[in-house]
Amino acid sequence: MGRVIGIDLGTTNSCIAIVEDGQPIVIPNSGGYKTMPSMFGISQDGKRLVGHLAKRQAITNAQNTVYAAKRLIGRRFDSTEVQRSIELCPYEIVQGPHEDARIELAEKTFTCPELAGITLREMKRIAEEYLGEPVHEAVITCPAYFNDAQRQGTKDAGKIAGLEVLRIINEPTAAALAYGMARPGDQRIAVYDLGGGTFDVSILEISEGVIEVLATAGNTFLGGEDFDRRIVAHIVKGFEEAEGIDLRSDTMALQRLKDAAEKAKCDLSMREETEINLPFIASDPEGPRHLNFELDRVMLERLVDDIVQGTLKSVEQCVQDAGLRPSDVDQVVMVGGQSRMPLVQSAVSDYFGKRPHKGVNPDEVVALGAAVQGAALVEEGQDVLLLDVTPLSLGISTYGGHFARLIDRNTTVPVTKAHIFTTTRDDQSAVKIRVFQGESDLATENDLLGEFVLAGIRPARKGEPEVEVSFDIDSNGIVSVSARDLATGQEQSITVSSTSTLSDSEIDQMAADQQNYEVAFKG
Repeated sequence: MGRVIGIDLGTTNSCIAIVEDGQPIVIPNSGGYKTMPSMFGISQDGKRLVGHLAKRQAITNAQNTVYAAKRLIGRRFDSTEVQRSIELCPYEIVQGPHEDARIELAEKTFTCPELAGITLREMKRIAEEYLGEPVHEAVITCPAYFNDAQRQGTKDAGKIAGLEVLRIINEPTAAALAYGMARPGDQRIAVYDLGGGTFDVSILEISEGVIEVLATAGNTFLGGEDFDRRIVAHIVKGFEEAEGIDLRSDTMALQRLKDAAEKAKCDLSMREETEINLPFIASDPEGPRHLNFELDRVMLERLVDDIVQGTLKSVEQCVQDAGLRPSDVDQVVMVGGQSRMPLVQSAVSDYFGKRPHKGVNPDEVVALGAAVQGAALVEEGQDVLLLDVTPLSLGISTYGGHFARLIDRNTTVPVTKAHIFTTTRDDQSAVKIRVFQGESDLATENDLLGEFVLAGIRPARKGEPEVEVSFDIDSNGIVSVSARDLATGQEQSITVSSTSTLSDSEIDQMAADQQNYEVAFKG
């Protein structure tokens, strides 16, 4: 059996790891980088660019360079998150045939799983170059708060990249795996994961090789990108007041500002103040205009304090769902590049009443944990048992549009649960089963995962037929649903697929396209 790689498929950066001699290590690329920008672009002459090469053209060719595509994976085009991205991103986001969000570059339309697959295929290539042998299997991470459609999209991305995805593992859980490897004894840990585009928090219990997730919470559209945008908006407003020029419609100027804002934000984690200098940022009849802006840590913290406080609301919910108090947590592990910010560190420290653990690299620990899980799945003698949870409640729509929960959030997976429902009309011969995921008591306020019809119900007065609806969630958090008429034995079942999920034939075609492109590119 070949080697199993662990991949942290990040919003901003991705990372790959492998277990060697019993220890997980990060695999660098040929340039020595241990992380790679999760970016894809098409150059002016039509070449496909991945990672650092794509990032280098982001300013001069912003419309054909994609970043933060992970935020769109598994989302419907009409969702609030996608509409926000359309306003903010320089590349074009369009509606796909499945009502999903897709991205158009150089007159070619890409699905979000396809773009993630391009990143994963590059990670696969890096691993094969390092190991000197083909790689076919992987454990891929995703945010703990990803819903079923987003997990399906992540798994599809792995298939498009030519990988068999042995398991989709939650990012905070992966971090806990890496953290807990060399630490004997029982302990409860909180993993606070604030990355480039998503935020998660999980409470876990580690005991003699068993890692059990007690609760998880988060926001799949909150991260470092939002910090950067606050800085950009602040500078754009100041420049307009000083020079009378609005930069919002200038794509290249905004991309230069975004890059500068990200660098300034990182600088202010180590310094009290920094300067942003962007010559020739704009021009008017009087000549060129230069941007010179001083930003200090106090101002930055004022700009983003509400975002940080928003993450603490999720932390509080997670601790309550776990049935604990902040003082019951033994150790706090900070994950994700944005967690390095002093304001974030102090806010989390204040909430839990203890300083975060400093012994892990926030950019690498998730990939290391994924590699540990990969080794545990295929190697004998591995004694790691991982018990994860489903992040969101699952159920069906019932009479009056109510949401009937069958599986509550933070239930350990894999899990199967069933419930008996009945008809609402006399002689009703069929029922439509509409599957939702979320926390609202109104079905329409939750995410519709899929629907199917159970036909052939025997004629009877309303309320008499008994229809058993069963939910099954596997260890990847992916949902299957079945419905059975107990009187006739008539049954209908589906693996839940949202309207945005790709078909097997589409996935196979995208995988073939990528492979053909690689051969052509190498040729």
